[in-house]
Amino acid sequence: MDENRGDVILETEHLCYSYDSRKTALQDVNLSVRKGERIAVLGSNGAGKSTCFLNLNGVLSPDSGKILYRGTEITKKNRNELRKHVGIVFQEADNQIIASTVAAEVSFGPMNLKLPAAEVKRRVDEALACMNLVEMKDRPPHYLSGGEKKRVCIADIVAMESELFLFDEPTASLDPLNTAIFEAVLDKLWNMGKTLLISTHDVDFAWRWADRALVFAGGRLIADDSPRRIFQDESVVSQANLRKPVLLDVCGRLAAHGLVPDGSYAKDTEELERLLCRQQEAGSLKMRADGVKCI
Repeated sequence: MDENRGDVILETEHLCYSYDSRKTALQDVNLSVRKGERIAVLGSNGAGKSTCFLNLNGVLSPDSGKILYRGTEITKKNRNELRKHVGIVFQEADNQIIASTVAAEVSFGPMNLKLPAAEVKRRVDEALACMNLVEMKDRPPHYLSGGEKKRVCIADIVAMESELFLFDEPTASLDPLNTAIFEAVLDKLWNMGKTLLISTHDVDFAWRWADRALVFAGGRLIADDSPRRIFQDESVVSQANLRKPVLLDVCGRLAAHGLVPDGSYAKDTEELERLLCRQQEAGSLKMRADGVKCI
């Protein structure tokens, strides 16, 4: 992480929101988001994840509590500043796309900022190139595949030059190939210095990708920690109706049989392979030291 990462971008203080007087969707949510973080937001349906995102982006206004962007409290007067810097990609891309061509869709946000035409063109060109959409710029976005539509929605935010991206269940409708493409896009955005929050039910994705996890249950933020600590906390896993990631379970079982060092955990299959190789090498060295012939 470079020296520019780590600044607090977005904060909430005692955030509360209800859709009507009978149902409270968010209760006393306190969190802070730092530049360059990769955060997975977990919880069952109705836990408050999407409602939180809509408040963080300024689509909804909290009933009480505060949202601060870079230390400044967000009010009705400056809510557009929040929307300018915090972009959201909804689960269903068709609900977000409104223009007749890809280029027109990506230009919509910068044009609404009343930027000079040359600046709009620069942003659109860069966003299309970033998302590998240049060859599709004149195509109607509603005829694109689900993965391509998702990239158009991301290009919308890139063109706005947002620094924080909110993704609400982004892989829910994607096949494995497009999910892999999407994860490559996330890597590209993170390497550009963007901050990423992703709401997901895919605990295996959260395990391998996120540096930090937020867990919601019943409208409350019940846990905020590293994925490893979150998934090792049986009470949090149970309360949020989560399951443990496959690799966390596999590493625990292998460690119980002495096949990997106790307390070692792999984020992905490549890390698991390295763990197994190191353990195998350590066992081979011990056998040699004990005078046992290795085959």
